[in-house]
Amino acid sequence: MVSKDQAIGGAILLVCVVVAVVYLVALFGYEQLIQPWLNIGSVADVRFWLIAVPVFVAFVAILFIGAWIGWTMATTPPPKPIEEITTEIEEKKEEPKPEAPAPEPFKAPEPPAPPAAEEKTSKKKK
Repeated sequence: MVSKDQAIGGAILLVCVVVAVVYLVALFGYEQLIQPWLNIGSVADVRFWLIAVPVFVAFVAILFIGAWIGWTMATTPPPKPIEEITTEIEEKKEEPKPEAPAPEPFKAPEPPAPPAAEEKTSKKKK
């Protein structure tokens, strides 16, 4: 049994192979295989669009990647200068580590006085 990731990978592989075969048949076999059943236009027009559309999509994808890189660079704050980082590291090395105070010994809490004892003392006072 294959995992979910392997199944998705197999589906992506299958779709890519089918699209590549259809693209190549449309590009080089349009006149012999497709035009007799589906006459979209002249062979030159179909070949032009079969090349122009993927080139356009790739060009726009590259522009989006460039825009994303520019956006990331424009909105990311600059890092600290290396001199400041090395100074902080050196200061930490020079500072002696403060010793932690010794923990106090555990003291058990005193139990509360029983309520009966309080009642007896209050009756005596009256």
